[in-house]
Amino acid sequence: MGYLIVFVGAGIGGALRHAVNLAAARLFGTALPYGTMAVNLAGSLTMGLIVGYFAFKADGGQDARLFLTTGILGGFTTFSAFSLDVAMLIERGDIANAALYGGVSVVGSVLALYVGLWLTRIVF
Repeated sequence: MGYLIVFVGAGIGGALRHAVNLAAARLFGTALPYGTMAVNLAGSLTMGLIVGYFAFKADGGQDARLFLTTGILGGFTTFSAFSLDVAMLIERGDIANAALYGGVSVVGSVLALYVGLWLTRIVF
């Protein structure tokens, strides 16, 4: 049942992300990826609100958590999960690993994208 809950939530989140990207392009142009920036910020704020709520009100249930966080927010932006991971490491006092995880995730992801582009250019 958990997979179905995540699947439905991710579809909703992905559709919302697409809507934000289209609206941002119409409103602000395409000089910067405003939609993605807005989605990352809004998703991270929402993740904080949801996780904070469930931390103080444990009556929401696992299905609701899965639907909202892994599902909707996962489809909307995985940056919210990344932000939560960094925040949890900082909250635990593990600043070195938070910095390592954050740095490797951001820089490594951009580098991995370039490796993928490079490989594709070689093949095609």
